Amino acid sequence: MRKTFRRSILLALAVVLLLTPTFVSARTLDEIISSGVIRVGVNPNYPPAALYDDKNQLDGFDVDIAKKIAQMLGVRLELVVVGPNDRIPFVTSGKIDFSMGFLTRTVERAKLIDFTVPLHTEALGVLTTADKPFKKWQDLNSERVRLVEVRGTTGVTFIKENLPKAKVLLLDNHPDVVRAVAQARGDAVIDIIDFMGKFIDKYPNVKWKILKEPCGEVDYCGLGVAKGNETLRSWLNVVLFDLHNTGFVEKTWKKWFSIGMSFGVQPTPYF
Repeated sequence: MRKTFRRSILLALAVVLLLTPTFVSARTLDEIISSGVIRVGVNPNYPPAALYDDKNQLDGFDVDIAKKIAQMLGVRLELVVVGPNDRIPFVTSGKIDFSMGFLTRTVERAKLIDFTVPLHTEALGVLTTADKPFKKWQDLNSERVRLVEVRGTTGVTFIKENLPKAKVLLLDNHPDVVRAVAQARGDAVIDIIDFMGKFIDKYPNVKWKILKEPCGEVDYCGLGVAKGNETLRSWLNVVLFDLHNTGFVEKTWKKWFSIGMSFGVQPTPYF
């Protein structure tokens, strides 16, 4: 009877172990240093945050920042490709030490992972030309205004909800949208302006203007680390303050996005 009972218990435990996901604990800062390598997730779906170069190697803003962080830590950098849906699971499963890839800090995500101080921002803004009188995005709510937008983007939704009087010209891609504004076929575009920089560069004779006020809230994107990994998060916070304070982040942003960060991050030693 005892043997039968014991076999039943052992069998039940075996089933539980098979059905329970394997947990990989986050590596502390000391463990990363001891291993000699830091694993960083980058997302090539949002170039130039990350992209593949002519040699099919990962490059971009996030890659340059990750390289600098690895250099400051004194370890080798291992880049891991993550998609929009992989960024958080790869952190929680221990596949990467931290994630980049325009990872917006939200209260829901903060239940699953911890965030560092912001690396950069992400927000809708208004790109127009210097000859236009607009001073704030509310000035665009007029029947005399024609906005140019990419079909299906967040900007289109924002206009429908907040600027119903404005006329809208819908095009298929961002280069065409910027060209339309440059050629005065439209008055402005509402989008994440930082991604417009590389298209703006193609029209050096146009005097571009970016309105100071964002369209809605400014989202802050930080580095995502595993819950409770305070040794790594605290060190990264100090590093990001240093990279902001010395101008490295802004310089790297301009290198890849061709313009300064539309809504910048103010460095603070308090976190």
